[in-house]
Amino acid sequence: MVGAVVIALAAGGIGGGLGAWLERDGVGARIELPQAGVESKHREPGSVAGIAASTVPGVVTIHTEGSSEEGTGTGFVLDGRGHILTNNHVVSPADSDGSADGEISVTFASGQSVNAKLVGRDSGYDLAVIEVDGVRGLRPLPLGNSENVQVGDPVVAVGAPYDLANTVTSGIISAKQRPITAGGEKGDGSDVSYVDALQTDAPINPGNSGGPLVDSKARVIGINSAIRSAKGAGSELTEGQSGSIGLGFAIPVNQAKRVAEQLINNGRATHPVIGVTLDMDYSGDGARVGTKGNGGGPAVSPGGPGAKAGIGPGDVITEVDGVRVHSGEELIVKIRTHQPQDELVLTLERGGEQRKVSLVLGSAGGD
Repeated sequence: MVGAVVIALAAGGIGGGLGAWLERDGVGARIELPQAGVESKHREPGSVAGIAASTVPGVVTIHTEGSSEEGTGTGFVLDGRGHILTNNHVVSPADSDGSADGEISVTFASGQSVNAKLVGRDSGYDLAVIEVDGVRGLRPLPLGNSENVQVGDPVVAVGAPYDLANTVTSGIISAKQRPITAGGEKGDGSDVSYVDALQTDAPINPGNSGGPLVDSKARVIGINSAIRSAKGAGSELTEGQSGSIGLGFAIPVNQAKRVAEQLINNGRATHPVIGVTLDMDYSGDGARVGTKGNGGGPAVSPGGPGAKAGIGPGDVITEVDGVRVHSGEELIVKIRTHQPQDELVLTLERGGEQRKVSLVLGSAGGD
């Protein structure tokens, strides 16, 4: 009997120990990990998620294909008639020879894809308008005012970087009035873009071009157009394959609105001009008027705005409305922020002396 009791106690001890081991290490037991329950999907309108929810439905991915090239970019809905704003360099593959015979397709956030037609484009501002027909439920994005933008303001960018549609990134406005130039592949300067850009650290990559940069109220304040590449030099706009390094540039919406309206209403945009030919090889500080114009004509157009203001060949323009300019490119960028018939005050250097002149901007047709 004593032996039987010992065996029973030993068996009980072994069973209890085995049970404790199984419980501790979970062998043979069903595992259920703790998890948060279902929560409301509502986000505050001013949060990044809230801004994205109201912006994404109005953003489209654009694919273009021409006889010799193709591309991908972004755009956003301007109105209920189907007008969409994007960059000129996004749609240019479809119109590389000026015939507009290429194909432009637009894909909405819902997944619906339709063909679009080119309304007008302008390389000088790097903007273009396309149009879609027969699409219901269009969600135009509200336009803000880029004059209200301050450095440090939060912003959200929406686009299709590397063809990844509906990508949302966020950051701040890191600088304003960055004089950015790009283009010039034709060699005659007719396809150079001049942008007085908003700078942002919101990640922007190839494919974001033409997409909206929106403020904390989900209003468009800029059109994402360029990145500064780590491999690049200078401040040229680039859509190369390098990724974002936190230096993105957007066309201010006030400028884009004016150009978009002209493209929709007239098929082309006008450029403000001062009627002089600049010496773009001048390496000094300021923008120097050349000694002769393109084709050997006069550098100051007779009867033009510059001539009426008293500008002469060799004059160096150093300020526009009291703001310093350091090169010919910067001067053109400053001029392009205005409209024809605007009056400017230019500061000139001539023979070592400074003088101020008033000038009323003229007008030249766009591309």
